[in-house]
Amino acid sequence: MKNILRNFLAISALSFAFISCEDEQDLMFLTPEGSFEILTPTSGDEVTLNATTPLNPGLTMSWEDANYGTTPTEITYEVEIDKTGDEFDSPLVVTSTTNTYITITSDVLNSSVVAVGLTPFTQGSIDIRVKSTVGSQSSEVQYSNVINYLVTPYSTELPKLAVPGNHQGWNPPTAPRIASSAFGETDYEGYVWLNGGFKFVAPDASGNFNWGNTDYGDDGSFSGVLVATGETDCTASAGYYRVKADPTAGTWSAAPVSWGIIGAATPTGWGSDTDLIYNPTTKKLEIASIALVPGAFKFRGNNAWSNGFDLGTVNADGYLIDGGDLTFSGAAGNYKVILDLSNPRRYTYELIAL
Repeated sequence: MKNILRNFLAISALSFAFISCEDEQDLMFLTPEGSFEILTPTSGDEVTLNATTPLNPGLTMSWEDANYGTTPTEITYEVEIDKTGDEFDSPLVVTSTTNTYITITSDVLNSSVVAVGLTPFTQGSIDIRVKSTVGSQSSEVQYSNVINYLVTPYSTELPKLAVPGNHQGWNPPTAPRIASSAFGETDYEGYVWLNGGFKFVAPDASGNFNWGNTDYGDDGSFSGVLVATGETDCTASAGYYRVKADPTAGTWSAAPVSWGIIGAATPTGWGSDTDLIYNPTTKKLEIASIALVPGAFKFRGNNAWSNGFDLGTVNADGYLIDGGDLTFSGAAGNYKVILDLSNPRRYTYELIAL
């Protein structure tokens, strides 16, 4: 009887051990055995990204399998980057995969390296590592070695200045913007409704517009001299203006402009404009209703030619630029016209059938 009891207890213990092992097999067999290696690229490789080829490979990587002592059901790999010198204090996960290789497109890599602090059009350095985990709780973390990758990113965003003032409550975060013609240029311009005093505020390192950043105003002579020290408020009477500022040249201007539509497609042909009205809610210029027929037209400022206010061509990016004629090819009828100059250097228009 004692032997039978001992055999029963032994079998029970083995069964319990088997069940426990089955439940905890991940813990028993998935003990990390050291870091794994990134195979490609090699540390010090470099790439120059280009906005015209956003889907080209920006980073192609491969690495060894992480070693967990056996083959688990699935290993998840995350590719992490950080600006060199930041020691992965706030790593950015670029992608996640169960493969041991990835290709990151130029546009994804570009936004990622800018997010960790690289400057557009300037070669900078990032560190890259691969993090591996297993299990539903993403446990058993291993890291690969770290490699250094040199990247020259780009920017499709135009640098901007905020224009806070009496027209909007002197609040830089919500103020209208003016933009330069390209990254690295300081020839800012845009269209703004003004009403009294105003200034120009530059963004901080994170791109935020607030008081305490560098701000610019008039030198006190009110002759268009822009300064950042000892400045006074610029000023303009109530109206719609093309505003320019160039901190490098030390100049600013605010030219009043009223916009209209003109051309064969409009009721008065090329003889005179039909005026657009500024909508303070939408910050766009509008005509509630105008009869249009198929034909050429354009937008003209201040009812005159050769004054620098002439929008009649849509460029490859879909924005209005100076010169040329637009063509209306829709059905004759009444249309609402919207000219949107609120996004600096990204000017657009709409013709909406009524």
